[in-house]
Amino acid sequence: MTDRASPRGPKGWSLVALCLFLIVAFLSLGVWQIERRAGKLALIHAVEERAYAAPTPAPPPAAWSNVTAVHDAYRRVVVHGTFLAGRDTLVRALTEEGAGSWVMTPLRSDAGFTVLVNRGFVPEDVARQPGHFRPADGPVSVTGLLRISEPKGALLRANQPANDRWFSRDVAAIAAARKLGPVAPYFIDAGASPDPAVWPHGGLTVLRFPNNHLMYAITWFGLAALSLAGLVKVVRAPRPPAMRD
Repeated sequence: MTDRASPRGPKGWSLVALCLFLIVAFLSLGVWQIERRAGKLALIHAVEERAYAAPTPAPPPAAWSNVTAVHDAYRRVVVHGTFLAGRDTLVRALTEEGAGSWVMTPLRSDAGFTVLVNRGFVPEDVARQPGHFRPADGPVSVTGLLRISEPKGALLRANQPANDRWFSRDVAAIAAARKLGPVAPYFIDAGASPDPAVWPHGGLTVLRFPNNHLMYAITWFGLAALSLAGLVKVVRAPRPPAMRD
């Protein structure tokens, strides 16, 4: 009589161990994606609240140590001051308007601190003509979204301050290259200009965040189910003739 209760021999037990490992691994990955989805939904909700709320004053030096991505990224802020002309930094950008650069300009606030303002996007031909995007003279008021510094560079592209080649908005590195002294640990993405013919074009901050975590979770849980089916098949497989009673 054939006993189908369990696999016998090293090969059978190895398959059982592999199936158990895969089940645990895939379930863990599925749970991880569910947790990431919850975090992403919370982020999206927080960003929507911050980005469309009434603007608050840009954090002054006394509050800089408390500025974090979790609590402050994409917060709508306003700052009053004067742009420091001739100290722009162009950071490579790819936007819905095409390839070009962000124009990062330091602003000396009326409160006495300096903050970098991403005044917006210029295409490559305009980027070669600084006179086309010179900042306004005299006092200005900038309303935009608070963004956290990007010190790690862009994907596969590190900033090259010595060559004035920038691929991410690294506040500290830009401040050092332009000899600005202490600056806010964040920058401000300026809102859109009322005149679309004027460069740079602001208001291009991307507020859409990919949220495919549920799909990934279903995939991992599906693989866990397949592994469970494989385990059942292995356990119920007949033993080799030599190992039957």
